[in-house]
Amino acid sequence: MSIDWTLIIEIIYFLNVILAIITVFRQPRDIAAIWAWLLVLLLLPVVGFIMYAFVGRQLPKNKLFRVKSHVQMQLDERLQQQRDAIGNEDLPADLVSNSERALVQMFKTSDQAFLARKNRVKIYTDGKALFHDIIEDIQRATSSVNIEFYTFYNDKIGNEILNLLVKKAKAGVEVRVIYDPWGSMGTYRSFFKPLIEAGGYVEAFLARSAILDFRLNFRDHRKIVVVDGKVGYVGGFNIGDQYLGRKEKFGYWRDTHLRITGSGVFGLQSRFFLDWNATAKAGQLPVDHIEPKYFPLTTVKGDTNLQIVSSGPDSALQQIKMGYIKMIQSAHKTLWIQSPYLIPDDSVLDALRISVMAGVDVRIMIPHMPDHPFVYRATQYYAHQLAKQGVKIYYYEAGFLHAKTMVIDGRIASVGSANMDYRSYKLNFEINAFLYDEKLAQQLADIFEMDMRKSRRITAEMFDNQSFYLRFKQNFSRLLSPIL
Repeated sequence: MSIDWTLIIEIIYFLNVILAIITVFRQPRDIAAIWAWLLVLLLLPVVGFIMYAFVGRQLPKNKLFRVKSHVQMQLDERLQQQRDAIGNEDLPADLVSNSERALVQMFKTSDQAFLARKNRVKIYTDGKALFHDIIEDIQRATSSVNIEFYTFYNDKIGNEILNLLVKKAKAGVEVRVIYDPWGSMGTYRSFFKPLIEAGGYVEAFLARSAILDFRLNFRDHRKIVVVDGKVGYVGGFNIGDQYLGRKEKFGYWRDTHLRITGSGVFGLQSRFFLDWNATAKAGQLPVDHIEPKYFPLTTVKGDTNLQIVSSGPDSALQQIKMGYIKMIQSAHKTLWIQSPYLIPDDSVLDALRISVMAGVDVRIMIPHMPDHPFVYRATQYYAHQLAKQGVKIYYYEAGFLHAKTMVIDGRIASVGSANMDYRSYKLNFEINAFLYDEKLAQQLADIFEMDMRKSRRITAEMFDNQSFYLRFKQNFSRLLSPIL
């Protein structure tokens, strides 16, 4: 009796179709993501389900981040004490326009993000300068050092920072580290053993192992450093030699990061504590009490108002994406964006199209080289579509562009970890600083113009003249956009 392999294959494929439909539709999710996953599950029987098990399942939101109202009340009280310590003298940071008020109010409503006034902010575009200052600030730490990074590599700069943290922990400084096990691939928990033995605390975000993590699709993409509750860092750089331009593959690493002193540090510190309590197995900080030592009063008198805004799959509000859209809508003259990945959803695409049709000078700068092939081809696809609408597209050619910045009209800016893509909108845990300071925004605009001198503008005609095979890869990658 011969085996009818054709019939068996047909039955397997039929069952695969039924299971694919049940799997994708059993939980509410975005329509684009549904079709993308159906494509994967149908085109890759069995293999598609293995992929889905690791990167397709949704994140359970119950009890992930426990935020209690009286914690917020304590933080608000501490902030008021901070304002009283600064004093009531008028500074440029006290002046907030109507358009800024709308953005501020939106973040207050969606993320409980308070407006931190009169901060001092320093901009970094080079890894050497950034890590020099981070190391100096950690060396001066007397109370606590809290670090949270998507990538913490076991390489030269990684070991330099680890050894410094070990030294500070032995000196009695509270040291806590959160790292993402997928983003830090190759860095095992044993790497942090000297810090743990010295009295420090280390946790892999929501998982112990990148290999056994069935929530692989939800990554901690945040980059936070807080020293003594007084100095904070946020932006796009991670901890690794490639971010110092030491990797031949990428060459010079062009990124943007901020150093903040003032009450804006409170937002970074509180975000770190929420993440710590969500992932820590031991040595947890209490979620229902804010100790004053972690939020010391300062007398910094700067010119920058800012809000620290976070978003992630634990919330359906997509706070940072909403902030991007609101900024795009608020632009009257110029809208300049830098992002290594350009895979916007329909809402952001429509906002960009409306802006350019309204006469706004919209410019978007992306890398000229890939670090993730499918993501890069999808980025090229959307760059082509936007170029056809009148957006000016630039390829940065002096290295790898990893900055995530937006500047409108030289008056409002955003710098942080969130890219212009689906993953940053919905899947990653992200954090950005939204800055209300014309001098600082103009400085970021000047940096953009300097980067333009190292870039090449790519027109719609140039995209049209690409080979059929290249355009095919771009179009195919675009189909996977919601899950890249």
